Amino acid sequence: MKAIILKAVGGPENLELGEVAVPFIKDDEVLVKVKAISINPVDAFARRNQDSLNYVLQLKGDEKNIILGWDIAGIVTEVGPAVTKFKTGDEVFGMVKFVGQANGYAEYVAAPETDLVLKPANISFGEAAGATLAALTAWQSIVTGGKIKKGDKVVITGASGGVGHYAVQFAEYFGAYVIAVTSGGNRDFVLGLGADEFIDYQTQAFEEMVTDADMVHDAVWSDDVRHIERSLKAIKPGGTLLSLIVDFDDKISEQLKSKNVTGYRVLVHKSEEDLAAIAKLLATGAIKTHVSQTFPLEEMAKAHSLVQTKNAVGKIIVTM
Repeated sequence: MKAIILKAVGGPENLELGEVAVPFIKDDEVLVKVKAISINPVDAFARRNQDSLNYVLQLKGDEKNIILGWDIAGIVTEVGPAVTKFKTGDEVFGMVKFVGQANGYAEYVAAPETDLVLKPANISFGEAAGATLAALTAWQSIVTGGKIKKGDKVVITGASGGVGHYAVQFAEYFGAYVIAVTSGGNRDFVLGLGADEFIDYQTQAFEEMVTDADMVHDAVWSDDVRHIERSLKAIKPGGTLLSLIVDFDDKISEQLKSKNVTGYRVLVHKSEEDLAAIAKLLATGAIKTHVSQTFPLEEMAKAHSLVQTKNAVGKIIVTM
């Protein structure tokens, strides 16, 4: 089968199309014929950073091929004897074996049945693939960590990105007052997702315009780790700071304590329950995946070049 193999840590050009064997499935796994793959910033970061690659793939050093990818949507073509959720022909999607080696950039993927849910019939494979790691991250931040409720004032930075555009929709769905922070060119996009206010980070300091937020969802891939301090300034005492990128060091922890703000470092994890909840919202149309650009498998390097700019709107999808 075709697969994208990472030949060496480095630039997108190191992702090459190759041929590998179709994987064997375990008793509790299904074989999925992949129709769409979602590309995330973590994919690009791992591709060019050896320590990150070692961690997210849990490398042992004896791998014949290094194949990235965890977010897939496709059709079940084989089921293991212990599988009870799915049958051949089912359309499914999920975040497979993260962290670990899912080998998602391939025509076929062996996936534990607990990593997948049925794809809603009203959405495409690309839209389903997009609603995996990014949507789970937003859900586990806004809903699980933030315990969002009706009437909360929520600031979402990076609101037009993969995680951010789901966070805006989840916050709106639960009845929060949503303030979306992104660039001016994405104003209509985030307002169309359900945001109540828009702040252009290129011309306005959000932490000066908002100082009484109940919650800030900080999803900015920034080299400036002090961005999290700006988010803290926007929160009222007793509020919640959700950080997707930056760990809370001693300095930030002390600032959180002095302001009586709860800090939650968001680390996405597998959850059948969360993924099923997301699938239900997709099925009813309460949330949608915005696919900004689609590439064929052979152009994976182009997809990586785009996602690593950190400026992609919504989701970048690779199709088979």
